[in-house]
Amino acid sequence: MRIVVMGAGGVGGYFGAYLAQAGHEVTFVARGAHLEAIRRNGFRLEGSRGDIVLDRVGATDDPATLGGPADVVLFAVKLYDTEAAGEAIRPVVGDGTMVVNLQNGVDGPDRLASVVGADAVLGGAAYVSALIAEPGVVRYTSDMSRIVFGELDGRLSERATGFRDACREAGFEADLSADIRGTLWDKFVLLATNAGLTTLLRKPAGEVYTDPEIMDLAQAMMREVVAVAAAEGVRTSPDVVERAVALSKSFPPGMYASMYYDLARGRRIEVASLSGLVARRGAALGVPVPHHTTVWCALKPYVEGA
Repeated sequence: MRIVVMGAGGVGGYFGAYLAQAGHEVTFVARGAHLEAIRRNGFRLEGSRGDIVLDRVGATDDPATLGGPADVVLFAVKLYDTEAAGEAIRPVVGDGTMVVNLQNGVDGPDRLASVVGADAVLGGAAYVSALIAEPGVVRYTSDMSRIVFGELDGRLSERATGFRDACREAGFEADLSADIRGTLWDKFVLLATNAGLTTLLRKPAGEVYTDPEIMDLAQAMMREVVAVAAAEGVRTSPDVVERAVALSKSFPPGMYASMYYDLARGRRIEVASLSGLVARRGAALGVPVPHHTTVWCALKPYVEGA
């Protein structure tokens, strides 16, 4: 398969490396020092299950130079770059191209579909903890290694099945969802909560989820997300909060959400589409969400970075 990875950070870099190692024609779209390092030295994925070293791999900052449509685009940019990055990939989105959205949150697929067309876009959820350790190097920090994706209309399409099989052959778990919006909201219950708490508190999972009072707060935040989803007409799993609590307690003690690292480095943060989205939709739907609203207001001054 010809695969373009739009955003070669933790998520895109991780799954793109596995697919390239499996023999697919992968091109990373990156920028700055990360791009220059990939061009000069190749790409390296590091972690406890073994490293992947790609001495030579395609890399560019402009998808328009790639000479035609891709079979698959893994779309893994930050949420605040959705529309601009969507415009950038239009030259590689042909009639049969599948654009798998692996962004955080729940609004990315619809925002991307408004740019490249709904027929091209599949929603997706990535379960991995990884980050750029240095230019040209992505390091993963847990054993999570899975994506779940699906057509926005619920079809179990031939193209989605084919890519699922390619992912499994490449060495990571991949599953299809017939209700990808429900899948995204299920993930969002913990994602928005974990991102908000570890970023606001500047503390890792090992300190956040072992404190009984903070754990009570986390569960209240999770229930707020479930309530907003229900008001939106989205059915989350009945045990989603219990599963989110169990997963939070299994995180490596030193693990932070990626938004914390962006804040710590003075970069833009995604909070507007995480706790900010919960706060705004809760207000619009008449659903009380005081905890996510507090997180949103506390982090809002840092949306554009330091």
